[in-house]
Amino acid sequence: MTISLPLVVVLGLFAWGAVKFLGVRVWVVVLIALFGFWLSRTFLAPAIESGTRTGVDVINGSHD
Repeated sequence: MTISLPLVVVLGLFAWGAVKFLGVRVWVVVLIALFGFWLSRTFLAPAIESGTRTGVDVINGSHD
């Protein structure tokens, strides 16, 4: 049985767990999310996407 979850859902669950169980403040999570949006507009965006895609492929076992 295969379950498909968007990466944003997984990251959202990690953020919720960090706030709930690790005591991370909500404003820190918001600040990190905004930093991610800022990074997506820079020259680093293709490298970040490629690295994320490779990491997900390795986890899924579908790398070439």
